[in-house]
Amino acid sequence: MVLSLSRWIGKVAVVTGASSGIGAAIAKQLVENGIKVAAFARRKERLEELTDKLSDKNGKLYPVKVDITKEEDILNGFKWVKENLGPIHILVNNAGTGGQGSLTDGDTETWQNVFQINVIGLSIATREAIRDMKSNNVDGHIIHISSILGHQVLSIPGLNVYPASKFAVTALAETLRLELNSLKSKIKITNLSPGLVNTEKISKWYKQSEHLKKIVEEEQILDPADIADALAYVLSTPPHVQIQELTIRPVRESDF
Repeated sequence: MVLSLSRWIGKVAVVTGASSGIGAAIAKQLVENGIKVAAFARRKERLEELTDKLSDKNGKLYPVKVDITKEEDILNGFKWVKENLGPIHILVNNAGTGGQGSLTDGDTETWQNVFQINVIGLSIATREAIRDMKSNNVDGHIIHISSILGHQVLSIPGLNVYPASKFAVTALAETLRLELNSLKSKIKITNLSPGLVNTEKISKWYKQSEHLKKIVEEEQILDPADIADALAYVLSTPPHVQIQELTIRPVRESDF
């Protein structure tokens, strides 16, 4: 099996939640490999800063302000991409959120926001990307950035509905794979499930958890660039190879 990203050079990728953390690292990785990246996020100023940093790379970053909780924003974002960049070949569903709280006395609005971003927004983006791929006869690739918490529930205080949302992402990936198979489509779907990654979200959480703080300080944690490298591996496989599920965890990561 020959691994190469060359077939994606000059093609269009959409990355959601691209203003920081894993999303920004993925956008950087793709741009460096000659791909045109439409970076979706609410914080457009952060996207513009990233665009400046990547201005000398082989590909190009295009900042697009999109609030993944709003269907109209998502639809307008995809419309802009199709009208200005061309057919979509790659979609990375990275946007995600957690929200602190519990199931016994949690906030309904927080729960709704988690599912709106992690599940509904992801599903809308996936639908729009596949519609575009099918209409342009593109054998593209959809990648969901899920979590190990989409496969097992760990004892981390305050997770509330977050694992449930990521279990949903895992199920959505497999349901989509079966659906694409039934359509005899060559579009690929990968569910990429990281363990602990040193992102803004984790930095907020570990301040409230001595155990998590110890894990971060002992470097039992991944860097966003590690996830971007894993995604590059997934995309580098030849057309007949599909990485259905890829779990990436730091060495010695605790199960809490």
